[in-house]
Amino acid sequence: MTVEQNVLQQHSQKHQQTLLNQLREVTGTTDVQLLQQALQVSNGDLAEAVAYLTEKNAKVPQQDEATYYQTAQITNDRYISVGSQADTNVIDLTGDDKDDLQRAIALSLEESNRAFRETGITDEEQAISRVLEASIAENKASLKRTHTEVWSDSANPYDRKRQENCPVGLKNVGNTCWFSAVIQSLFNLLEFQRLVLHYSPPARMQDLPRNQKEHRNLPFMQELRRLFSLLVGSKRKYVDPSRAVEILKDAFKSSESQQQDVSEFTHKLLDWLEDAFQIKAEEDREGENPKNPMVELFYGRFLAVGVLEGKKFENTEMFGQYPLQVNSFKDLHECLEAAMIEGEIESLHSAENSAKSGQEHWFTELPPVLTFELSRFEFNQALGRPEKIHNKLEFPSMLYMDRYMDKNRDITRIKREEIRRLKEHLTVFQQRLERYLSYGSGPKRFPLADVLQYAMEFASSKPVCTSPVEDIDTTAPPGGTTAQLPPAASTGEQPDGCASAEVSGTGPQTQQQQRVPIHKPFTQSRVPPDLPMHPAPRNITEEELRVLEGCLHRWRSEVENDTRDLQASISRIHRTIELMYSDKSMMQVPYRLHAVLVHEGQANAGHYWAYIYDPHHRRWMKYNDISVTKSSWEELVRDSFGGYRNASAYCLMYIDDKKPFLIEEEFDKETGQMLSGLDKLPHDLKEYVQADNKLFEKEIEEWDALQARKLLQEKLALAAASSMTAQPMSTEPCPPENTAIQQDPEYMEQQSPTGDSKHLQEDTERAISKAAAEHDEKSPEALLNTAMKVEYTRLLRLAQEDTPPEKDYRLQHVIVYFIQNQAPKKILERTLLMQFADRNLGFDERCKSIMKVARAKLELIKPDEVNMEEYEMWHQDYRNFRETTVFLLIGLELFLKKSYMEALMYLIYTYQYNKELLAKGPYRGHDEELIAHYRRECLLKLNEHAAALFETGEESEVNSGLTIMNELVVACIPLLLVDEMEEKDMVAVEDMRNRWCSYLGQEMEPNLQEKLTDFLPKLLDCSTEIKSFHDPPKLPSYSTLELCERYSRVMMTLTLSRTPADGR
Repeated sequence: MTVEQNVLQQHSQKHQQTLLNQLREVTGTTDVQLLQQALQVSNGDLAEAVAYLTEKNAKVPQQDEATYYQTAQITNDRYISVGSQADTNVIDLTGDDKDDLQRAIALSLEESNRAFRETGITDEEQAISRVLEASIAENKASLKRTHTEVWSDSANPYDRKRQENCPVGLKNVGNTCWFSAVIQSLFNLLEFQRLVLHYSPPARMQDLPRNQKEHRNLPFMQELRRLFSLLVGSKRKYVDPSRAVEILKDAFKSSESQQQDVSEFTHKLLDWLEDAFQIKAEEDREGENPKNPMVELFYGRFLAVGVLEGKKFENTEMFGQYPLQVNSFKDLHECLEAAMIEGEIESLHSAENSAKSGQEHWFTELPPVLTFELSRFEFNQALGRPEKIHNKLEFPSMLYMDRYMDKNRDITRIKREEIRRLKEHLTVFQQRLERYLSYGSGPKRFPLADVLQYAMEFASSKPVCTSPVEDIDTTAPPGGTTAQLPPAASTGEQPDGCASAEVSGTGPQTQQQQRVPIHKPFTQSRVPPDLPMHPAPRNITEEELRVLEGCLHRWRSEVENDTRDLQASISRIHRTIELMYSDKSMMQVPYRLHAVLVHEGQANAGHYWAYIYDPHHRRWMKYNDISVTKSSWEELVRDSFGGYRNASAYCLMYIDDKKPFLIEEEFDKETGQMLSGLDKLPHDLKEYVQADNKLFEKEIEEWDALQARKLLQEKLALAAASSMTAQPMSTEPCPPENTAIQQDPEYMEQQSPTGDSKHLQEDTERAISKAAAEHDEKSPEALLNTAMKVEYTRLLRLAQEDTPPEKDYRLQHVIVYFIQNQAPKKILERTLLMQFADRNLGFDERCKSIMKVARAKLELIKPDEVNMEEYEMWHQDYRNFRETTVFLLIGLELFLKKSYMEALMYLIYTYQYNKELLAKGPYRGHDEELIAHYRRECLLKLNEHAAALFETGEESEVNSGLTIMNELVVACIPLLLVDEMEEKDMVAVEDMRNRWCSYLGQEMEPNLQEKLTDFLPKLLDCSTEIKSFHDPPKLPSYSTLELCERYSRVMMTLTLSRTPADGR
């Protein structure tokens, strides 16, 4: 057999086995013969095979045990088989002599094999192509959305610039988050990274490829090299993998669109890489058995040891990704133990001839990179669709594989037998403990120690009366006030007890005062102090009580001791089982967790990301498409173990901890210096990355030039507007030509007669009048100094006053804002001088003289006395504060009017601008929690409205609802996720996602199901990358008086209407 024929045969075997694995996972069927039968009937089409098995569910034939083990000896029922010829066997599917059907099946299989031999492409790979085409189509379609700015890259290249040596992300080009997660996990395996970067195409690549497989694999390998080189040396924050996906799409032409399982993409990705390296290996080592680095890195071998009706068998098989069932297991070791043993294995290590059959798997060779595929999806045959398993499954950061190795077979069997024996004892102890903790024969059961204690309390209670009902007068109460006494059977009031019998001879008025109190719901049921708290025995002698108390006390002590002994024994057994493999001899094969691939969502929709360990910085990193952030083991556990929300791991990648070359950096052979950045790349890739970096640098230069032009235009426009302002409209007199007095801030020069100018004028004139009344000296300079002190004292008092939310004095005067934020004294003095230099103060001579003195003082201020840049910065901050206030005001007003779509945009910008203000100081902005609350409420309201539109089923309504979700809700979710410390925002996001995920289990029209399937990945995307939005809404101009009044009004309305947050 030639090398090429051997490779084709092995590939065919691997392809068939992969289909079997996938079909077993989706349908939950473990009958290998039935799975093979379904694949042959469906001619390799997974969808038809699933439908076939679903229809056969009610009458699945019992598999012949002998047939199963004969198959196990011939071919691999789980992994890649060595030397399997099962694809050439023809099986009678009906059990009858239906030759026509058998010949048709054989012919179909022959056609499929012929097509594979000719093209090197299987039906399954064509199905994968259809999904890749769908991803590309989705990416192109996203560019045609009405509001492209929501989904497009930021126009500002600085937002897309890589920070120092931060890892580079991968752009999601249309439902390709699975691609990003897998590629990043492999890229961070430095040995794999080196293999890809230094891969050189075979010499014959320039010639026409021998078959379509080479036509696919070699260009893909070249594109993967370029992608890896960009991940190494790009100056971009994230790069676009579209070209790699395009090549995959072009390799498989298909007109249909069919969803495939993501784990299958991982299988095929490694297959494609293996094929590419195989071609190169065969060329480099002509006439020898070539070594494939992908096989060396990712594939291992195990020994299948079995017994069939007393006859033992062994065969060696290869494996790549090792599939593990999750359901009914609590941790990874339990999954592995179950996967390594099938059937009854007692006869495997028994000298007796037994008819029992079973098999064990023992690893003979583990790969450097050990990958576990966690089967978290099962097929619900009742509903006819796959469902995700959300059960919690724990896994360690360091995994010791010694117990599964063939060399430790005897030791492991002894330990497994010991564990089995301990678990039997554990079951007995747990059952005995349960009898103590749940005692009784009825539906309600209690701890036996408590039952004995209650009996002791009952026996020792002192009786006061002979009957609990004798002292209650069930007739009409005295005075004939029947309406005041509830019926005797009522449980709303406590009986008066035996003490009332002692005062039965008192007058009616006294008795009524005791029996008919004023109705007080929270005190009416209190028991009078002279009544017993528990029922009591009617008659009991001191001797009986003494004997009974002694017995009960002794029995309770015995029960408590027994309970403690049982609990201690159970804990001891648990600890013994945990430490069973902790001796050094069973900790010689350590594997460290390298990457965890996580899925969030349901079986047919969701989002993928990866946690990857950085051994050089000793920390976990989260790779979520374009977002790469620092993470922690605690966050990984929360998102990966399952049982919490809808996120859980579906793939675990461990690496051999004794092979450091897997993650070691490369060093220069001459200098001994560690290579980094572009120095790690071959010459051709270095030139490729440098060219891309130059394009990005040019984009930054063009952006800088554009911003400089815009800034210049704004300055010119502002200067033109200032020069065209009429003198009567100015807040200060025209200075002499040779002077340049600083112009008042815009919020201090409103031209409206009811605006800020008049407001400031009145405040200033009051300060001058008060200063004149207090000051004997009539000089304008003395009056100015006194008036400024009076005004500053007033503003200081306002700044220090503790005010409710509706009265914010910062809006009334800039000085209040400056004082609260500890502005420099020189800034305060100049701002006050600007206020007194206003020529509109008044028309009497006193005010005019003070205004002239103030203007003269402004002219005398030297540049080194007041930093004008700092002065402008403070006033710009105040302008930003007022602008943020207007955004908040309009947003809250729209929220109260239930205009949630309009309100949301204002509140989004309010939150962002306010966050920038608060970063400079706690009094620079508004209450962040209040803004976050109403932003969150807007999103929840819009989510409910969109869901209600979707539920109508009307095409226009459904489209409107999805438009709201795509353009508003989905675009805003990253804003809520970016700060994971805000638990209420996280809960709100989960509420919104769960609202839409709940539709997955409901019957709906196919077009609605298609729209939902298309929409859910966007909703479940956990990326915290902030999308760009529309330009901020245009703001109206408010005077200080109008702004304060409207702000006070809306805040008072919210104070009256707002209820405490409901957990969101």
